[in-house]
Amino acid sequence: MRAIIEDIRAIYRNDPAVRNIEFLLYPGFQAIFFHRFIHFLWNLKVPFVPRLLSQISRFFTGLEIHPGATIGRGFFVDHGAGVVIGETTIIGDNGVLFHNVTLGGTGKHQGKRHPSLGNNVFIGTGATLLGPIEVGDNVKIGANTFVVMRDIPSDCSVVGTPARIIRRNGVPCDEEPPKTIDRLVHEGSFG
Repeated sequence: MRAIIEDIRAIYRNDPAVRNIEFLLYPGFQAIFFHRFIHFLWNLKVPFVPRLLSQISRFFTGLEIHPGATIGRGFFVDHGAGVVIGETTIIGDNGVLFHNVTLGGTGKHQGKRHPSLGNNVFIGTGATLLGPIEVGDNVKIGANTFVVMRDIPSDCSVVGTPARIIRRNGVPCDEEPPKTIDRLVHEGSFG
């Protein structure tokens, strides 16, 4: 229940257009509300039902959140149509996503296959993060940014395709995010 209260606070904190209790009609709120119950069933290892309920939620809200995804408190999705959140995704507290964001896998990994986001991460419209990457705390990812196999350190702003860090610790810069060990091994940089 505490997480749902924090999700409601996140709506008022992030959406200047919200009035009274109309947030109950927001597909992002509906999706996270149902996901919290569905995720509970998933953790109990209830067969079939969590996947069925997540598909029903997807049909009504337009957001696809796998029952296995772990989502922290204060989660907000604005204009949620087309959001995809994969099974092993981890989202910290106070995450903000806009429509058409994908937190997906590459199809090349076993086990942890989807991104892990720290606290206070903001992801703009159409951004795509693929694979078991780590995104630090207080990160802003711009609209239509494409991040594949690149970890993003804390306190950064990232934009572009491919992704580039344009601000780090409040200071403007222009650098590529560091490559993950998996990417370095794949490219032959490690034994």
